[in-house]
Amino acid sequence: MPAVRHASFTPHVAPDTRLLILGSLPGVRSLAERQYYAHPTNQFWRLLGAVINRPLTDMTYDERLGALREAKVGLWDVIRSAERRSSSDSEIREVEAHDLAALVGTLPDLRMIAFNGGKAAAIGRRQLPGVEGVEVVDLPSSSAANTGGYAGKLERWLRLRAVLADWTILPFAEPWGGGSAKR
Repeated sequence: MPAVRHASFTPHVAPDTRLLILGSLPGVRSLAERQYYAHPTNQFWRLLGAVINRPLTDMTYDERLGALREAKVGLWDVIRSAERRSSSDSEIREVEAHDLAALVGTLPDLRMIAFNGGKAAAIGRRQLPGVEGVEVVDLPSSSAANTGGYAGKLERWLRLRAVLADWTILPFAEPWGGGSAKR
């Protein structure tokens, strides 16, 4: 199959965004559905739902985006466009990166940037060598291709809560045993 050039989505941010999660480039399913993390095996919505203690997987896409906005969480990708044969980050070639510094400059309340996976971190960190007052963290990829297991990923993803500390986390029952919390 020949490589095809793919382009990412517009950022989902608000001026009061505190946490910006950056992926690499949407996969085939996400591009087809025009939704971040649309593939059902990707654990993104489950992991982020645990972070903000909201049942994101049970919501419509628009409701998910609304819940993120309420929680002061933004989404975008480090890659504006690239060539790729499949959804695999290992096949990404001919990268044109987004201007992350320009976006970050519009987010005065930003406290943390989290890269979802190694490819996003490798490209994004080159663009953001140091952002004053903003913590930059690398997360294990939410993709099913990352076989590290949900529990291991969750432990690292839950650290994102620190920047959302004064935001009220709403209670809900999680099948993995997470309880309600008020931060």
